[in-house]
Amino acid sequence: MEATNTIRWPEGKSFAFTVFDDPDSQFLKEGKIVYDFLADLGFRTTKGVWPSGGCREPNSPGDTCADPTYVDEALALQRRGFEIGYHLNTLHSSTRDEIEAGLDRFRSYFGHDPISMANHYNEEAIYWGSTRLSGLSKRLYDIATLRRNASRYKGHVENQPFFWGDLCKERIRYCRNFVFLDVNTLKMCPWMPYRDPLRPYVNLWYASTEGSNCQRFLNALSETNQDRLEAENGCCIMYTHFGHQYVENGKLNPAFRALMTRLSKKNGWFVPAASILDFLRAEKGETMLNNQMRSRLEWSWLGEKLFRGTS
Repeated sequence: MEATNTIRWPEGKSFAFTVFDDPDSQFLKEGKIVYDFLADLGFRTTKGVWPSGGCREPNSPGDTCADPTYVDEALALQRRGFEIGYHLNTLHSSTRDEIEAGLDRFRSYFGHDPISMANHYNEEAIYWGSTRLSGLSKRLYDIATLRRNASRYKGHVENQPFFWGDLCKERIRYCRNFVFLDVNTLKMCPWMPYRDPLRPYVNLWYASTEGSNCQRFLNALSETNQDRLEAENGCCIMYTHFGHQYVENGKLNPAFRALMTRLSKKNGWFVPAASILDFLRAEKGETMLNNQMRSRLEWSWLGEKLFRGTS
């Protein structure tokens, strides 16, 4: 993928960096430690939430907006300039009626519909599993995964109880798709945010950099990679779970503390995911993927997924 070195970031900044934090395994006390640290350094990122509490067996631990204290903390972050994102309705699969009620609940809490989202591994995930891919890459993925994800996710499948594609189209602007190892997300996906005519229920897609747990985050954001991100005038939208090993025994991971402190001293634009994507959309316009672009993204992601374990 070509380096992206023609973006003129706002305020004379040299690069852009943010995080979309999925709420899996995150609880209020530990999350507050991470977010207070980020805020003090000047970062403004995106915190994904589940707007509804669980009513069936969960597929992941973590706090939800069913806890009023959790909502209060999320609102406090929103007032400080953080974005609140959507990670599907709750920590288990939800039907269409439950999803619609959850979106209404999100709007009642945060004053508007979600702007950006990331799929969770619920059955209502939209264009997920092998439906992220097309043609030969899809067939290879199905073979490699023994078809475990061939028909698991149904958020975009009409006449299914988990269908909510029209609601997604109506109410959400950006959805995360491919995750790459390179710290410069924009280098790997120079067209984001983009439209895909094969996946019309999502308005605009964006990519992310692999940082799904603390160690992977640290690998992606090494000092060398920080310097390269800046030199390439790039953009990193980090995918992570701040509930995965960032805080242990009430203490923030010291390597995370050191690397983020170093990054904060650089000339970066540290705003939420939606702000970066809105800027790129205004700066470059919207790209409609053609077959060549789609193939390039899909094969790049699939190669990393199968051989290097990306998300």
